[in-house]
Amino acid sequence: MYDFTNVLQFVQSLEMMQLLGVDRVVVYKTSCSPETQRILDYYTHKGLVEVIPWSLSRYLNVSRRWRPSLGPGDLHYFGQIAALNDCLYRYMYRSRYVALHDIDELILPQSVSSWSELLPQLEQKYGVDRCYKFENNVFPNTIKRPPPNLPTLLASWLNVSGVDILAHLYQEPYMKTHKSSFKIIVNPRAVFTATVHGVLHSQHGCSWVDRNMARMYHTRRPSQPHLKPDQLIYDGRLLDYSVRLIPAVSAVLKENGLLEEDSTH
Repeated sequence: MYDFTNVLQFVQSLEMMQLLGVDRVVVYKTSCSPETQRILDYYTHKGLVEVIPWSLSRYLNVSRRWRPSLGPGDLHYFGQIAALNDCLYRYMYRSRYVALHDIDELILPQSVSSWSELLPQLEQKYGVDRCYKFENNVFPNTIKRPPPNLPTLLASWLNVSGVDILAHLYQEPYMKTHKSSFKIIVNPRAVFTATVHGVLHSQHGCSWVDRNMARMYHTRRPSQPHLKPDQLIYDGRLLDYSVRLIPAVSAVLKENGLLEEDSTH
């Protein structure tokens, strides 16, 4: 987390994590907006979030871009790879599983509702103590199209900083090149070295998870900017969580003074 202002998507992601069965989220923070800090403090007090100060930029000329050629420095992308490995070892004997992914990414099961239900299925199909890799599907946050047969979801969130993931339910056609940007869930005791996408050294290797079991929903800027809106593909899986997600997000925003108390949906 650096120069972070995407409050709405952050709250949505944290509430989705809880619906998926996650009981701890670790944030490696370099810098963020005051509103984001308010949300971090709120979830830290609740016991869901642990914030790790990640201030390497005070001591090194860190790259501010994921690709070194776009942002040269002494250390890659604010020390992203170091943060991933710190998380792996920090929770190696405190967590049964660790998911290594970004705030704008969600690994969603397709036939069950939570990771708690999904992980036993993955163990049975692919084996225990493997690295599970989830296909990356990009949902451009620059294009808003209403879901079929559904009204606009939440006008009351319009004044909250950030992206509303429920307003971006159309994905780019999947490309094989996206295989390089997958993210993972691992048993941390079976992995020795993690990298941005996958692992470098592990006991039992990795398995691609069938997209019909689970896949990653990545709400971000387009990766195929040439596509027209009618070339995107509707996927309403997130709406299956909306009955529980919407009131939970609104309650957090209200409690933190980011939404009017009398806001209606």
